[in-house]
Amino acid sequence: MPVYVDREAPKLWRKICSETTIEISLLAENWKIILGGIIFQYIHGLAAHGVHYLHQPGPLLQDSGYALIPELGEDKAYISETLFSFLFFSFVLWTFHPFVFQSKSFHTVLLWCRVLACLVVCQMLRIVTFYSTQLPGPNYHCREGSKLARLPRPESVVEVLLINYLSSNLLGCLPLLRAF
Repeated sequence: MPVYVDREAPKLWRKICSETTIEISLLAENWKIILGGIIFQYIHGLAAHGVHYLHQPGPLLQDSGYALIPELGEDKAYISETLFSFLFFSFVLWTFHPFVFQSKSFHTVLLWCRVLACLVVCQMLRIVTFYSTQLPGPNYHCREGSKLARLPRPESVVEVLLINYLSSNLLGCLPLLRAF
C-alpha cells in the first residue's frame, strides 16, 4: 500500500496544481459574474427579510403539499434544515471533484457561473412573487397568535441591512413558496 501512495501522490499533486491554474485563469475571466451572483444572494436575503416585515398572520391555507407530506412540527424542524444542509454541502464538495479525480467533465468556475446565473433568475421571479401575493406563511411560528409571526418595525436602516441569516432562514414567514 505505501508503494502505491508514493507513486500516485505526485500525480495527484500535479493534477491539483494544473486544475488550480486553469480554474484561476477562468476565475479571472468570470469574476464579475460570480461576484454579481453572490451579491444577489444578499439582495434576495434582504427581500425575504423585508417581506417578513409586511407579513400578516392569517388562517392556515389548504395546501396539497401539506396534505401529502405533513408538517414536521416545531420539535423536528432540524430534520428539514439538516437534510438541506447535507444536500447543499454535498453539491459544493462535488463541484470540486475535478481537482482530484481523473474524469474531467466540467470546470468548477464555469459551473458556479451557471448555477449563480440560474439562482439569480429564479430568485428575481421569487421576489416578485412573494411581494405580489402576500399570503400567510404556513409555518407554525407564522400563524395567528405567534410572537414571531411579524417582525417589529425596524428602528434604522442598519437593522434592515444587517440580516440575521440563521433566524431569517429558520424563522422566516414567507408565503407557501418557502414551505420547503
